[in-house]
This record gives sequence, C-alpha cells and structure tokens, in this order.
Amino acid sequence: MKIVLLGYGKMGKEVEAIALQRGHEIIARFDTSISPLDESTLSRGDVAIEFSQPDAAPKNIAMCVKLGLPVVVGTTGWYDRLAEVKALIEENEGKVITATNFSIGVHLFLLLNKWFASKMNGFSNYEIQVEETHHVHKKDAPSGTAISILEKIVEQIDSKIGWELNTSDSKKINVLAHRIDEVPGTHEVSYRSEVDEIQLIHTAHNRKGFAEGAVKAAEWLVNQNQGLYTMDDFLGQ
Repeated sequence: MKIVLLGYGKMGKEVEAIALQRGHEIIARFDTSISPLDESTLSRGDVAIEFSQPDAAPKNIAMCVKLGLPVVVGTTGWYDRLAEVKALIEENEGKVITATNFSIGVHLFLLLNKWFASKMNGFSNYEIQVEETHHVHKKDAPSGTAISILEKIVEQIDSKIGWELNTSDSKKINVLAHRIDEVPGTHEVSYRSEVDEIQLIHTAHNRKGFAEGAVKAAEWLVNQNQGLYTMDDFLGQ
C-alpha cells in the first residue's frame, strides 16, 4: 500500500517503521500542526493514517474523505465532532476506521473490562475507580481509552450514571489522570470494598502495539465498503 502519514510525531514515526517492515510504502509525511495537507499528494495514496492533534483531526479526516482516501484515525480528544464526521462520511461514501486505541491487547482489555463490570453489577459495596497514566505530551485527559473503559462500565453498572475527574459523587465513577515523563500508557480499573480490592490493569511497554494495530487496520480498511468502522468491526467482534 501507498500510505500517507498525517502527524509525524513519535506515533507517526512508529507507524512508519511498522509499515515499512510490512512491505508498504510511505509516500508522504505531514506534520499537520506546521504545514497544510497537499491534495495532490493525498490523492496518490491508498490510505492515510492519522495521529496528529485533537484540533487537527476533524479537518484532516474531512479532506481525506472528500478525496476518496480511506483513513485510519488514532487521534483522540475530537469526538465532540463525531456526528459531523459521520455525516461527511455518508455524504461522500468515505471509508474511516477510528479507535481510542489500536492496540490488540487494549481491545481485549476492553472486552474483559465490559464482562467483569457486568459481573460486578449489584455489588454496591465495591467502589469503582479508573486511573490512567500517559506521557506529558498527551493533550486530552482522561485518555480516549479511559473513556472507552468508563463507558463500558457505566453501561453495565446500574448504580453509576456517569464518570468525572477527581469526583466524590458516589453516583459517578472517579477518574484519575496522570501525565508522567514518556509513559506510553497504563490503565487501571479497581473495585475496592472494606474487605478486599480487585484490579484490572493494562500496561503498554512501548508504542509498537498501537502502531502495529493501526497498520493492520489500514490493510483491512482498504478492502471494505464505505462506512465508519471501529475496532469491533476490524476484529470481527
């Protein structure tokens, strides 16, 4: 495949390395915070992989969709504009896959988290907390992955109506977000009671898992019909 990288920070460089290992060609690298996208270059690609910034992602997606270029979106923190992007995809018959995290391990962790939350429903003596730690360059807090975790818990636990950072509201799940050095990403879900504590933890050792998942998702996306896809679609869940 001919791949266009939208965002050429640490994740973009990791995606590049994995893509080259898998026999693909990188035809362009855009640092979208500095230089605008070039339509003629985008039109030569088979797929774009987007790891830029929350404020840049919607317009990057829009340009790709209008040009008929499938796009894999790993940037988080822009989902308040998801309805707008969905409408654009339908209007232009675009192909987009977006995920809060493209790591296969994280996706399995999300499935485990959902199952475990369903088993904990009704055990009101356990207080739930979600804690995430990322590198200091991450703009959004809590992370997109943490939000995905929280949404799945709220779906399953009847006593919780939502979540909030540093909350003492018993009807909401308390969330802690830390930004430390170059930590790739750690997510911890804890259920604490007076007598014990249960923890579910996923720790990324590096960015390779995120990049590999994004490249594999790109390989899959180019062969799909138009639509907005998620990791559940990609992994056949």
